[in-house]
Amino acid sequence: MTNFQIPIINEVSIINDSIFEKCKIAMTEEPKKVFDLESRTLTFAQKTRDFLRRHKKDFADREYSEQLARSSSSVGANYIEATEALSKKDFLMRIKICRKEAKESHYWLHLIDIQDGQLYSEKEWLESEAKQLLLIFNAIIQKSSNND
Repeated sequence: MTNFQIPIINEVSIINDSIFEKCKIAMTEEPKKVFDLESRTLTFAQKTRDFLRRHKKDFADREYSEQLARSSSSVGANYIEATEALSKKDFLMRIKICRKEAKESHYWLHLIDIQDGQLYSEKEWLESEAKQLLLIFNAIIQKSSNND
């Protein structure tokens, strides 16, 4: 017959109190921001695609929309390539392309003319996101270049 040790009740309450305190501290701390650029760039491309599907294009906006569709999806595609880079030089080149494509997306969004209020607020969000992505990639480039 096997002997099982039965924990003393005081030890169990100490363990439970300790776990409870850790959980309580974790719940009161500020949530940490997660910067998942892969999902963020994917979301940017998807929201741009959805925006372009709803936008009624005139002759000029048709070309702008096609360019925007390409550049917005290229941001994420090149970021994925950067994460799989074979060297630091390759990584920096891909991140620079990400920055270039984000800047280009911002440019095309700025040119598209929107009259509808709902679409206009979506366009503003996309412009803001393109600008933020550009700044994030710029910071990555600066930090990577400083670590040479």
